[in-house]
Amino acid sequence: MPPYLLLSFLVGGIYGALFHFWQGKTIRDLVIYFLTGIIGFGLGQALGNLLELNIFLIGPLHIVEATFVSWLSLFIMKWLKV
Repeated sequence: MPPYLLLSFLVGGIYGALFHFWQGKTIRDLVIYFLTGIIGFGLGQALGNLLELNIFLIGPLHIVEATFVSWLSLFIMKWLKV
């Protein structure tokens, strides 16, 4: 597994766990936010690659774009009350 892929899973998971710590109530919420953080981070990475934005890179990882989309997806999940 490439290091940037592992870093993506870790950072996305941490964002999901932090969001759960702030807004979550149940174990179900933790699982949903954890997966949403990782999926959102991956979508942000793909968006950064697609748009060729190079705001701040850690290797090939678009950390700013991925962070933004990850948190956006977490807030959308909270808004949808899934």
